[in-house]
Amino acid sequence: MPLELTEIQKKILDFLIEQKVKGIPPTLAEIASKFGYKNRATVQQHLGALEKKGYIKRSPKLSRAIEVLSEDKFFIPRPVLGEVAAGSPLTIYPDSVDTVELPTIVRMPHDSFLLKVKGNSLKDAYIFSGDIVIVNPNIPALSGQIVVAILDDAAVVKRLFVKENGIELHSENPEYAPIILEKDRNNFKIVGVVVGLYRTMRN
Repeated sequence: MPLELTEIQKKILDFLIEQKVKGIPPTLAEIASKFGYKNRATVQQHLGALEKKGYIKRSPKLSRAIEVLSEDKFFIPRPVLGEVAAGSPLTIYPDSVDTVELPTIVRMPHDSFLLKVKGNSLKDAYIFSGDIVIVNPNIPALSGQIVVAILDDAAVVKRLFVKENGIELHSENPEYAPIILEKDRNNFKIVGVVVGLYRTMRN
C-alpha cells in the first residue's frame, strides 16, 4: 500500500498524472519550471520520495522515463466536513465527522471541501443519499447550478434559480416542493457550488 504523500509530493504526482494523460512524461527541467525550483536536485529529491513510496518508477538513463504506477489504485483519505440535506435542511458540522478514501486522480479545487448527502431529493440529478459531493467555495453560484446553502443554520444541497424577486432552491425529485426565498432574506448564504461527486459501491 503506497505511503501518504506530503502536499508538494501530491502536487507533483498530480502533474505527472496530467502529463501521462497527454502522453509525454515531463523532464526534470519541466517539473522544476512548473513548481518554481531553480535547482533540479530538489526535484530529484521529491521524485525519489515518490519512488520510495511506490507511486512512480524511474529510469536514470532516460530524461523522460518517469512512469506513474497504477494511479487509479491509489487512495488518499480526505475529511468529510459534515452532512448536507437533499431534502429537509440538516445541520452541517464545523469539524470533520468522517473521512473518505478518494483516488489520487480525483481533482480537488483549492479550498474545496467534501460533504455527505443525506436524502434523495436530487435523485433525478443522479445524486443519492450517501454520496460525497465536492464543493468549491471560490466560484460564483449561477442560476441553474447545484449549490450548498445555509438556511437558518442548516445546510441544503439544491439547484439554484435566481429570480427577479428572490431565490428558489429546487429539488430534482417531484415529491419535494421548491424552497422560495425573498431577495433580502436573512440567515441565508450560499457556501459553494457542487463541482464533483464521488460514490462508492454500497450493499
